[in-house]
Amino acid sequence: MTNIFKRFASDESGATAIEYGLIASLIAVAIIAALNVLATKISGTFQYVGNNLKQS
Repeated sequence: MTNIFKRFASDESGATAIEYGLIASLIAVAIIAALNVLATKISGTFQYVGNNLKQS
């Protein structure tokens, strides 16, 4: 019975999968944040162009 617990405690394959999942989620959060910033800037640019086209 103690052999089973020793093997379970030394098994690190689940920890590696969790670490990869955390890294992937952090990358996803960074991408979402960057897209929000870019969307605001692009929206402002299109607004500027649209206003200038109306005046022409």
